[in-house]
Amino acid sequence: MRKQECFDYSRRALLGTSGALALLAALRPLRIFAQASGGKLRIGIIGSGHIGGAIGGLWVKAGHPVLFSSRHPEELKDLVAGLGPLAQNGTVSQAVGFGDALFFAVPYGALPQLGRDYGGALQGKIVLDACNAVPARDGVIADEVEREGIGITSQKYLPGTHLVRAFNTLSYTIFVREANRPDPKLAVPIAGDDGEATPVSSQSLWASLWMRAGSNVARPVTVSR
Repeated sequence: MRKQECFDYSRRALLGTSGALALLAALRPLRIFAQASGGKLRIGIIGSGHIGGAIGGLWVKAGHPVLFSSRHPEELKDLVAGLGPLAQNGTVSQAVGFGDALFFAVPYGALPQLGRDYGGALQGKIVLDACNAVPARDGVIADEVEREGIGITSQKYLPGTHLVRAFNTLSYTIFVREANRPDPKLAVPIAGDDGEATPVSSQSLWASLWMRAGSNVARPVTVSR
């Protein structure tokens, strides 16, 4: 199998079924945690631009406490003021410490430095990675992604995290427009093989947006050798 994430529409039903079984097998620890916390996870947003601001805003509206961060957290005051008391702004360090789960939505070229700067604090954290490599913007790391695969590359630069690729396949405008729509729910592809990460991205956070994760759309990808 190619190392880069791929979609195989000719095997949708089989992959959807096997993916669902794998996710269900890993749900028990998350259910215990969700029950203890009232079902609401604290989420740290790393990069609060279009996608980070949009998805984070949807989570706030669904009742999750969210800390939005960027290199210039003071510029996020209007965003959090419009979202109410569950939203706050801060530094990347504060977001990492705050979140039960972290949502990375930064230019892909920033991942190596984030891994170096916050590697210790990131150990054991659940990370939803929405970052895509764009050659014109991100430079040589885009070549590494093309060669090795994006899931493997993300895990390399964020070692020790429980990582799942998510929210990286559609425009933020589509997520905002389609959240909480009537059935059928918007299907959001995910890619990951970590039992600590996939339950968060498949149940608690998706359910709060009235979306569904993974079914019939993506094959699990190995993100570590």
